[in-house]
Amino acid sequence: MRNIRDLEEKMCEPSAGLVRDITLLDGDIMILGVGGKMGPTLAKLAKNAVDRAKEQKQIYAVSRFSKGSLRSELEAYGVKTIAADLLDEDQLHQLPDVKNIIYMVGHKFGTTGNEHFTWAMNSFLPGLVAKKFKNSRIVSFSTGNVYPLTSVKNGGVSEEYPTAPIGEYAQSCLGRERVFTYYSHKYNIPQLHFRLNYAIDLRYGVLLEIAKSVKEGKPVDVTMGHANVIWQGDANDMALRSLLFCSSPPQTLNVTGPETMSIRWAAEQFGELMNRTPVIIGEEQDTALLSNASKAHKLFGYPRVTLREMIEWTADWLEYEGETLDKPTHFQEREGKY
Repeated sequence: MRNIRDLEEKMCEPSAGLVRDITLLDGDIMILGVGGKMGPTLAKLAKNAVDRAKEQKQIYAVSRFSKGSLRSELEAYGVKTIAADLLDEDQLHQLPDVKNIIYMVGHKFGTTGNEHFTWAMNSFLPGLVAKKFKNSRIVSFSTGNVYPLTSVKNGGVSEEYPTAPIGEYAQSCLGRERVFTYYSHKYNIPQLHFRLNYAIDLRYGVLLEIAKSVKEGKPVDVTMGHANVIWQGDANDMALRSLLFCSSPPQTLNVTGPETMSIRWAAEQFGELMNRTPVIIGEEQDTALLSNASKAHKLFGYPRVTLREMIEWTADWLEYEGETLDKPTHFQEREGKY
């Protein structure tokens, strides 16, 4: 992969399972909050899956579309776009009633000092959306941040593990789940909480941050010594397929790769690929933010893109000076301050 076109073609290639499952899904699909890091490729993946399955489903993409060319790009791809501020109740209620909702709206970075907005976006808005789409099924993007830091010896926590979010961002994300769950009970709305960490795109993500530090001779802090990662294309594929597993009360699903990845090991891998010597600082702590996604792997199979492939692709992308986004994940954060 040498450019954005190559990258998106790879990321938006539907799996055979998604093509099959899209034929089992009744109704159109609407993506709320399509303007984030994952939304554009999810919309394109959905359109590709519908086309591959020869279905007549319409893909809707909703965002404020306040800047940039994303709206025209999605329209050219065959995705129906709608510009709306979802916190404006009049605009929300004007949206068409669509059977399948992928909810990607959220606010993370900039929470500190602007906590009220984070809570409005992450915990208040889901109630408005649930009432509007009470006759739909809803897959709502959540996060592994709703869990506490746990021992790296445990290999990540499964969905049965008690939530204990650290910091206001993570607390508001658990609030999102709780509010959606309330309306699931009230209106019998089939739902699934999609607890993701961390999606990898060659333009951003945990691996890119490690690789850039290694390439530039900057320190790699291994205090948060381990992480989970998953190829963004695989995560989006699973999100769409999750529509078939919505229920009331809601399902909860951890979504990430199968490995508990060592940050030190990843830095060393990039060092070998890029002929650099990583600068390692800090000492690995006994705990980290880690998820066990075996339930998702049982439903959908293991991710198609492996960890070593992601590392090799990321190193290659940097060596050929591929486009990157200035959107750090702050995966090293241990106190929940974003």
